[in-house]
Amino acid sequence: MRGQVLGVDTRTGDGIVAGEDGRRYGFRPADWAARGEPAVGMEVDFEIENNRALSIFPVPGTVPARPHGYGTEPLHNDRNKLVAALLAFFIGVFGVHRFYLGRIGTGVLMLVLTCTLVGVLVTGPWALIDMIRYLIMSDREFAARYARD
Repeated sequence: MRGQVLGVDTRTGDGIVAGEDGRRYGFRPADWAARGEPAVGMEVDFEIENNRALSIFPVPGTVPARPHGYGTEPLHNDRNKLVAALLAFFIGVFGVHRFYLGRIGTGVLMLVLTCTLVGVLVTGPWALIDMIRYLIMSDREFAARYARD
């Protein structure tokens, strides 16, 4: 059946397709059978099982019908990835960057581990890896992952 992608949750990858039969079908990231990601307005071809779309492929030669400017603006986020990266670099062994991003549990774990000599050997590389991840992560992904609920 053919249809159009109505929406995709950026956090989970779950989405909804409107079929040409007028019904809506849910899908999960594993149901997407093509390279890339589904986009709102994209024409797709899919199989149906109950109320679920399976084996979803974009229709070749079609372009997603998006409202003007849709998807070009970054998601709103009150946290800054550069600030998080700088915190991770300079005082990351204490887990401050984790507290800044709302990851309280791992922030406390890093703080407790830093109190031991062996723990510093763990939290140092951990903070460095976090810093690199923040810097190479897209603004959209950072906003989706670390936005306040």
